[in-house]
Amino acid sequence: VQLQASGGGLVQAGGSLRLSCADSRRTSSNNGMGWFRQAPGKEREFVATISWNGDNTYVADSVTGRFTISRDRVKNTVYLQMNSLKPEDTAVYYCAAGRRSGASRVMREYAYWGRGTLVTVSS
Repeated sequence: VQLQASGGGLVQAGGSLRLSCADSRRTSSNNGMGWFRQAPGKEREFVATISWNGDNTYVADSVTGRFTISRDRVKNTVYLQMNSLKPEDTAVYYCAAGRRSGASRVMREYAYWGRGTLVTVSS
């Protein structure tokens, strides 16, 4: 598994971005996947997760109703659609592949991490 996140950038509050996470080795199709974020001066936190087949998804309470996770197993890519962005969503966003096939909110259950992509939301 080799993950690369992309799609970050600068956006005004209320705007949208879609992050992508591609597995260049195409070996994560049977893994649960997740998105986490780390804001300046804060610990990394869970954002969203999806099971291997997409049947189960969970998002953090702070992004419920605004963020959606999805995946394309053929393309070995996971997406995070972020709508109604707020300044407090500003962070480096990381994608990760889990050790198992299910969706998980728990960081230690993720074995592979990509380099993050920076999302900045201006007020």
